[in-house]
Amino acid sequence: MKLVHQINLAFALSLILVLSVTAVVIHYVLLDHFIGTQRKDMQSIGAELSAKLETAAAQSLPIDSTPIAVSGYTSSRIADVEVIIQDAQGNVVAPMAAAHSYPYTEIARITPEDTATFQIAAKSDMYLTEVTAVPQGTVTLITPISKIKAIEQALLGRLMLVFGVGAVIMVILSLFITKRLIKPLMHLREELKKVKERQFSEVRRVSASGEIGAVAESVYEMAGELERYNHVQKQFFQNASHELKSPLMSISGYAEGIRDGVFEGEEIRKGLDIIMSESSRMKNIVTEMTLLAKLDSEDDIFKATAVNLKELVEETIERVNPVLVKKGLFVHPSYGDNESLMVYADRDKLLQALLNIVSNGARHASKHIYIQAGIQNGRVLLTVSDDGEGISEELLPYLFHRFVKGKNGESGLGLAIARAIVERCGGLITAGNRKEGGAVISLGFPPYRKTTLV
Repeated sequence: MKLVHQINLAFALSLILVLSVTAVVIHYVLLDHFIGTQRKDMQSIGAELSAKLETAAAQSLPIDSTPIAVSGYTSSRIADVEVIIQDAQGNVVAPMAAAHSYPYTEIARITPEDTATFQIAAKSDMYLTEVTAVPQGTVTLITPISKIKAIEQALLGRLMLVFGVGAVIMVILSLFITKRLIKPLMHLREELKKVKERQFSEVRRVSASGEIGAVAESVYEMAGELERYNHVQKQFFQNASHELKSPLMSISGYAEGIRDGVFEGEEIRKGLDIIMSESSRMKNIVTEMTLLAKLDSEDDIFKATAVNLKELVEETIERVNPVLVKKGLFVHPSYGDNESLMVYADRDKLLQALLNIVSNGARHASKHIYIQAGIQNGRVLLTVSDDGEGISEELLPYLFHRFVKGKNGESGLGLAIARAIVERCGGLITAGNRKEGGAVISLGFPPYRKTTLV
């Protein structure tokens, strides 16, 4: 069964249940109210009749000649009231019925043949009775409950008609609202089918509000991320095959030339040097690819401890110093005063990330490399910038992707490895260009706390 039908069925059943319970409650409330009102009316009539009979008794008037009239209760009376007067011995003296019009006339006389019927009614649960003592004996008022129930059921029937019309209107509204709620879900299902079939670029944003809109937006963003990831993966395999194929072709070409005697004398040595160089480059590429795979999938490879970032920067400068001296570059490190630059990271891995970043800066710097470390907005911030040509706008969004190389780049894996390491340390790495010219790479880390070890 479709979701829209399930929702409509559930709503209809709930509505029926609520209306049924409401009808039962209203039935008993109305019945109790009418019976109470009728009883109060009978008590008032009994009190008035009692007063008139007491006055007649004081004047020694016989009951048959006593003018008995009741007035003032028509507005509250629910059903007709029958009246029986009995003497002290229980004999019916004057059976009569209350008049139906307002103001009341004399209470109508009832034939003696109806006396037994009224006496039985006075003792039945199907009638309301009100007995009042008078000097002549007792006055008994009787009303059949069936008449009260008939009035109550007539009113209840009208209320149920109103409820029914309201229920129909509510069902129509529920169908309209449900359709509006379910329609975005149906569209969202179609977009998810595209995701399932890996048609990420064809996924469209579904317009909806509330939680459904949030889910639809998440699906759209997820499809975009999957499309980018799919593109990066394809590019990764293409670049990986190219990066590995190039040194293999050089190695194979020179090896075949040496074997076939194409190269002689110094050329053989030159070919062997190229074979060694390309073998080393291929080894480095394979090593970096393996490291990236391990950083993505293995937790045991990452051993986090408390690391002093200032000491790590100084060691990085020492490691790259030969390259800096060879190119005539100057490094300008600076640290915040009296600030604890401690982070929670794998020291060796983070050192490798810094080496990759500083080496990348050394390839593009003209004369100077600036390394600044400090605390900013409660985070440890480290920036590495240079005075080179900067990063092109086309390359900037993909700088940390695998096998993405800029000018004079090597394998295209150095910054991708740096990003993987920094993110495993709980940090964030970003890249941009300086206003003065040159590139800047920023690394932000949460400050080290002893509770981090727990």
